[in-house]
Amino acid sequence: MRWDEIQIPKQVRPFMLEKAEETKLGQKNGSHKQYRYGNLHIREYEDKYVVHMDKIDPRKDPLGHIILDAPEVLVGLTSAAIGSKIASSIYKTQNSKFKLNSVLAGFLAAVTLGYAGYSLTKIIKNF
Repeated sequence: MRWDEIQIPKQVRPFMLEKAEETKLGQKNGSHKQYRYGNLHIREYEDKYVVHMDKIDPRKDPLGHIILDAPEVLVGLTSAAIGSKIASSIYKTQNSKFKLNSVLAGFLAAVTLGYAGYSLTKIIKNF
């Protein structure tokens, strides 16, 4: 759980805000459903709600939301693109006998760098 989230037991508030909209946007983090009410992001679990405020509503400004509220996604994608570029360079230098190996190595490099960038940024953000 993030430092800026609030847990609300369902016994305290067993119903959802009437105007909150169910959404697929956002990380579920094991929740059953997610809702948005303006900048309020609500995750519903079996026994509780977990709530936090986003700086920007992703339904209105997806890029702004990624930059300010979910920079780990942007860093992860950038890291994966760098890994892909490195893999492409390696691929071009290989003879035809090793092309498949370089494709696999490139894929692994892109996935690994992307995940590492995403994970490190998420840790730093939540620290």
